[in-house]
Amino acid sequence: MVITHHGAGCFKISQGDLSLIFNPQSKISADITLFTTGRSEVSEKSGFVIDGPGEYETKNVFIKGFPSEGPAKKINTIYLISFEGMNLCFLGALASATLSNEILEAIEDIDILFVPIGGSAVLDATSAYKLAVSLEPSVIIPMYYTKSTLDQFIKEGGEARVEPLDKFVVKKKDLEGKTSEIVVLKEE
Repeated sequence: MVITHHGAGCFKISQGDLSLIFNPQSKISADITLFTTGRSEVSEKSGFVIDGPGEYETKNVFIKGFPSEGPAKKINTIYLISFEGMNLCFLGALASATLSNEILEAIEDIDILFVPIGGSAVLDATSAYKLAVSLEPSVIIPMYYTKSTLDQFIKEGGEARVEPLDKFVVKKKDLEGKTSEIVVLKEE
């Protein structure tokens, strides 16, 4: 699995010939396109489009979307994705660290957690780190960050520094024994 960051809350996840994209800010092609706070412009290259809560299955990818609080009290969708034997949780533009019991019960055995840490409209670095660790993922990937919120988030994790990667290439076996390891991706 290859994960790349395209700015703010836009990530592309590829495995073989299959790709997913979250919150595309430009017309990036993918087989599955997911939006967390409502649909933006889509093109014929968007593939299967998901723009809200519900259960979905396409191309052997299983997706559950749960409503949560986003910026300015808008609905944000938290996605749980089962893809290539890994469980991903994409928190989107989450504005409240308090998750419903339904979401907490559904979120288990998370391999990779995408968490917003930018403050103001989304979770601040401290709240985001506490929530992320409580969900016990193998890897945490921050999004919606500035240099200062990223530094604070890394400090919360007890790290002096985390070297940003161009892309995160990972297999399920690579995650064995990892607990809440922070992985920072450079924006493409």
